[in-house]
Amino acid sequence: MDVPLAHLDRTFDYQVPREFADSAVPGCRVRVRFAGKLVDGYLLERASTTEYTRALAFLERVVSAERVLPDALLRVCQAVARRYGGTLADVVRLAVPPRHAKAEAEPPREPASPPPRPDVDGWDRYVHGAAFVSAVREGRQARAVWQALPGEDWPRRLAELATTVAATGRGAVLVVPDHRDVARLHAACADLAGDDAVVALSAGLGPAERYRRWLAVVRGAVRIVVGTRAAMFAPVADPGLYVVWDDGDDLHVDQHAPYPQVRDVLMLRAHTDAASVLVAGHARTAEAQLLVETGWAHAITPSRDELRARAPRVTPTGEDFDVARDEAARAARLPAVAFEAARGSLSAGAPVLVQVPRRGYVPGLACARCRTPARCRRCAGPLLLPGGGGAPRCRWCGVSDAAYHCPACASQRLRAVVVGALRTAEELGRAFPGVAVRTSGGGEVLAAVPARPALVVATPGAEPVAEGAYGAALLLDGWALLGRQDLRAAEETLRRWMAAATLVRPARDGGRVVVGAEAGIPVVQALVRWDPGWHAGLELAERAELGFPPQVRMASVEGTPDAVAGLLDEIALPPSAEVLGPVPLGEIDEEGRAERERALLRVPREHGRALAEAVHAVRAVRDARKATEPVRIQLDPLALV
Repeated sequence: MDVPLAHLDRTFDYQVPREFADSAVPGCRVRVRFAGKLVDGYLLERASTTEYTRALAFLERVVSAERVLPDALLRVCQAVARRYGGTLADVVRLAVPPRHAKAEAEPPREPASPPPRPDVDGWDRYVHGAAFVSAVREGRQARAVWQALPGEDWPRRLAELATTVAATGRGAVLVVPDHRDVARLHAACADLAGDDAVVALSAGLGPAERYRRWLAVVRGAVRIVVGTRAAMFAPVADPGLYVVWDDGDDLHVDQHAPYPQVRDVLMLRAHTDAASVLVAGHARTAEAQLLVETGWAHAITPSRDELRARAPRVTPTGEDFDVARDEAARAARLPAVAFEAARGSLSAGAPVLVQVPRRGYVPGLACARCRTPARCRRCAGPLLLPGGGGAPRCRWCGVSDAAYHCPACASQRLRAVVVGALRTAEELGRAFPGVAVRTSGGGEVLAAVPARPALVVATPGAEPVAEGAYGAALLLDGWALLGRQDLRAAEETLRRWMAAATLVRPARDGGRVVVGAEAGIPVVQALVRWDPGWHAGLELAERAELGFPPQVRMASVEGTPDAVAGLLDEIALPPSAEVLGPVPLGEIDEEGRAERERALLRVPREHGRALAEAVHAVRAVRDARKATEPVRIQLDPLALV
């Protein structure tokens, strides 16, 4: 039933009236009377007996005989609910789109014919690439983490895999972060497999069109599904391949309970369906690195010769760089090397990409001497300065540290990390008079730019693709990204830098990338060497030492102080659990209280199932006694600030 109360998270038995004997099929939508009210639900199973000893109520009606919740999708929803401590009703609400009767009544779409096998020579440039393609073609289960080459036509490579699977009669689901990626990947799949063999699913579609396309999938009319996170539950028939591109993007986390992440959902689906799975991107997350180091997945990486041939030349500059002598460039605070790289690209007739951080990052603290982020000595959480002054305190556990000293250089001086986009399109326009300046970000994101001289100023994630590639990329204000007090600051910085740098021409064709950060820090070295796997290994080792995800599983509990305290008193945590906090979120009033607080619950990874069960159990207790103050509980939160 569509009742998202944890204490009612189970099945209920009803009798099927004789008039619904044929239409009441497992997986269809029904209406039942529950607690005196008519509620929506799904028929999960037909049986001739029941363990319920009292008289059974009857189904009120069958809404539709369409099997919108097939057995395979039901198993996945149950697995996702267990992993995240959520309810089945919450997950099904994410997996099955709202019904649109008119779309359902339309004639069914004709099944697409299997496409011919495509040419997959592009995968030969990668170590283990050909082996993965061979396993997919032969229907053998394979799991891999793919590091794409700089400038790689990744939509084409993924389309080749999907078409290879479709040619065998099996299905493929490919999930990307945003609608621009969906458009590129859909076009590549349609080019290889045909328009009738692929559909694109995203939350931006209207309700009728989204349901129409989803019906084509659940009815088995199409074998290839591409889309944003709305497509992660797409019920393709006989699935053979699941792909997530750029799994570190925060758009892959659903903002509705139980807040599932695309990568984890596709891994669960691959396990339950005995299908192949590919975690792909230019960079690599610590979670993907864990899959490689534990042997769960193989790494598909390019050879060093291929990297040298395809990567642009990367030049790091520290914060105290030599400013270009041109007065306009000085006003824009461009380093001399960046000014020269941009001028060379413009002279060659190619556009220049200028990446600037987004506005509004949470300010944090770092060592004033070496810029190492300041962290708590108790739990390794980020330090902040209280609004009323005083000693720095931990944002996670709330412990003050008046005697803080940097673990890297022993300095006791702290500085605020200034964040935000300090460079503007107007300043760059003055530095390069007569050159067109275009912006991409916020409410206006460009999909592509032509191959002519221009300055393209973009925020991370909004970089348009340039026809013929950019001649240079300027990655400004590196400390604004690196200095964020976030668990994933370094990983996210490298991911965004690589996403921009991969749009630049190879070094042999004059491609230049200038990054505004010092050469000695690991994330810059990873970009210079184009080695995200090495950096992901460092991140994973450091998180293991400090007790951070993914080496542990963590739950975030947010709410009013009384609600958080009450939940912490009621929850039955495993013995290995550690409670960090609670700490205030936001401003503190005159009485020293905050409107909202947060506590973090941390357990070893092997006890993650026990933590999820404890979260589900305490939710059931709260729902049963109708707790009035809401508490937001999220397992494995993406951001910890």
